[in-house]
Amino acid sequence: MALKGLDIFKLTPKTNCKDCGNPTCMAFSMKVAQGSLSVDKCPHMPPEALAKLAEASEPPMKTIAFAGHTLGGETVMFRHEKAFLNRNLFGVAVDTAMDDAAIDTVLSEAMAIDYERIGERMYVECVLVNCRAEDGAERAADLVGKVAATGRGLCIRATDAGVANAALIAAKGAEAGEPILLGANGDNFETMNPIALEHGLVLGVEGASLDDIYDTIGKLEDLGNKKLLIYIGELPVKEAFAAAVQIRRAALKDGDSVFGYPSLIDLTSIAAGDSRMQAALASVFTLRYGSIIIMDRIGLPEALPLYGLRQNIFTDPQKPMKVEPGVYPINNADENAPCCITVDFALTYFVVTGELERSGVPVNLLITDAGGYSVLTAWAAGKLSAGTIASFFEEADIGGKIKSRKLIIPGKVAVLKGEIESKLPDWEIIVGPTDAIGLVKFLREM
Repeated sequence: MALKGLDIFKLTPKTNCKDCGNPTCMAFSMKVAQGSLSVDKCPHMPPEALAKLAEASEPPMKTIAFAGHTLGGETVMFRHEKAFLNRNLFGVAVDTAMDDAAIDTVLSEAMAIDYERIGERMYVECVLVNCRAEDGAERAADLVGKVAATGRGLCIRATDAGVANAALIAAKGAEAGEPILLGANGDNFETMNPIALEHGLVLGVEGASLDDIYDTIGKLEDLGNKKLLIYIGELPVKEAFAAAVQIRRAALKDGDSVFGYPSLIDLTSIAAGDSRMQAALASVFTLRYGSIIIMDRIGLPEALPLYGLRQNIFTDPQKPMKVEPGVYPINNADENAPCCITVDFALTYFVVTGELERSGVPVNLLITDAGGYSVLTAWAAGKLSAGTIASFFEEADIGGKIKSRKLIIPGKVAVLKGEIESKLPDWEIIVGPTDAIGLVKFLREM
């Protein structure tokens, strides 16, 4: 519930002092409501009022920390309303019922996914370990120890308290930090809750239906546990998607704090054994609304589109995606290869590099800081000019790194040719094609 200045003012002692850095308590209350001051800055605020305000001002969706990431905390249903804040994580699942060879295959394939795209590391962030009671505590502990050694976030799913305890002991000291404990339901929450509280872990709540999950969360909150995660699995696709949307809507639109927790979507249960369906559904739940999405396997064919989609969705729509300025050798270009310059707008970078690679001609692609704008927009805004290009050459020491003195500029800013020649007299300025698609023919003929 969003608090207004008047709500806070009603709970603030009327001292009319300057201890809070404000001439009146009403001014202080308004600043608290705007988020520029913390309510505990008032030295006269009684503890009961502080507690009441803290509870009332909690975000509609709580955040949890996991494996160096923040999950939840979203404030809008749709990205275009403002922005999505905390990106979802992708993970794979292993099971105590699997043989060791199959487990090693899943883990090795997942660990091979580790690359950078537009300044962001793309990798499989977590592994879910299904610890079945019938396979025993020892088997669960061995598997959890193996997964913990990968350095990825660890989710342990166990419905048996003894198996859960053994798995958590094996997870102690994991490089990625504390695991998430999954498996609490309407039948076992009274035994699972003390385990989670003892270890200070996030507890995952599951059930046969959304009503079951809701009731169990309410009972856990009554027991004082608000460090929870909602597990969505073992449901048909349609019901699982509806559940994810209803949970988010209940928290953000209806103000129902019981559903104000992040969700884990277990596609290995929802679409068991169908890796293609899981990959398709992973994109759906990236949009609506999984905080952790678990699949049987994640290889490069799945990772490339999924991570690209996630990066687009969890980027502030008001801030363009940018590439780091610098020198990018294409087609094994060396210091003798000609240079081609463009802006740091991510879409421009990918389009241009694709055509440069297709040409097969070694080229050093120079990316200059243009504020994330496209070529024409950057030129119109003064972000791409002879002066900015000259400054970039000096700051990046392009002359010292590159022996070639041929510089190809985008055809859409051909008007800059003369000015660039005056700023960079040692360079031969060549006007390239107006569109990236013309680069292949242009470079081969040049």
